[in-house]
Amino acid sequence: MASKEHPSVLFPQGSVEVSRIMTPDDTNLAGNVHGGTILRMIEQAGVVIATRHCNKNRLEGQAAVPVWAALARVEQTSFVKPMFVGELVTVHADLTYSSKHSLEVQVLVFAENLLKGEHKLCNKARLWYVAVEVESGTGAVTEVPPVQYASKKDEEAGKRRYEAQLQSRKMKKELLSKIPCGIQYPISGKNSSDIFPYSIEYSASSLTHAVQPSDCNIFKYCNGGVTMKMMDNVAGMVAFRHAHCNIVTASIDAIDFHKPVKLGEIMTITGRMTFTSDKSMEIKVVADVENLLEGRCFRALSAFFYFVALDKSGHPIKVPALQPQSEEERQRFEEGRVRYEARKQRRLSVE
Repeated sequence: MASKEHPSVLFPQGSVEVSRIMTPDDTNLAGNVHGGTILRMIEQAGVVIATRHCNKNRLEGQAAVPVWAALARVEQTSFVKPMFVGELVTVHADLTYSSKHSLEVQVLVFAENLLKGEHKLCNKARLWYVAVEVESGTGAVTEVPPVQYASKKDEEAGKRRYEAQLQSRKMKKELLSKIPCGIQYPISGKNSSDIFPYSIEYSASSLTHAVQPSDCNIFKYCNGGVTMKMMDNVAGMVAFRHAHCNIVTASIDAIDFHKPVKLGEIMTITGRMTFTSDKSMEIKVVADVENLLEGRCFRALSAFFYFVALDKSGHPIKVPALQPQSEEERQRFEEGRVRYEARKQRRLSVE
């Protein structure tokens, strides 16, 4: 890559790369590479560099217990440019901060058109991992080796990001403790004639999936990238049902991994529209998990996904306005408006 965005300039040392050529199986209805495919590649690169670093002391003879880096949170993910079939996609991951028990990984996704020799930055995200003693069976979270910073300024910036995401996780955890898991949409028992067009029930979607061996890592925990891809699928179904045209993932607010999901557990992923602007849709997606053998249910993940609608030429178009039906839905709509304005201000500040 000849551009100034070449990863060798951005990440001078210690990077991890995951690359492959996109195929027709990777695309959505709009012909772009599916957002879920990108999310899975991002997580693959993240878990490699984080796990490698978490075992650094052991490999140097300073620690005895092997650990696995478990994904705890994905910060806001931006889909900068679309990618297409035939392009070579390369995911670059680099360690940017460490607290006592967590690691921050910065990820950039580039696409290369091999025929035209063109390169572009398509996605960027930050992920947080914790070191878990999965091999011992305890699942205990352990300390991680410190990251070496290029400057004191970089370390201080990382600390601010760490404290911000920690506060966000605590607030979301308190909120989720008040919400029972297992809620599914659309609500059963209603005829289609009772559901108003462009209401929340009108487009709500869910997917139930039994976690298979192919979904898991070597310790029989479901890979974060697998779950994120299913969440993006459900969010995409909601957006498609609402807009009735081609849609693409524009960005994702923080995905929080509240609890790990294990082999054999039943995961129900539910998505529902919470807000629409003129050209974007906000969709809340949660993953509830049942362990039938142990008789327990818990919420494993939650996130906000943002989609835009496209015409046949791939240009953004106006989406139908969401029609909240209850006071609670109207309140969530207004909360979504606040998040929309905050995202808009962030974009303007970057520009």
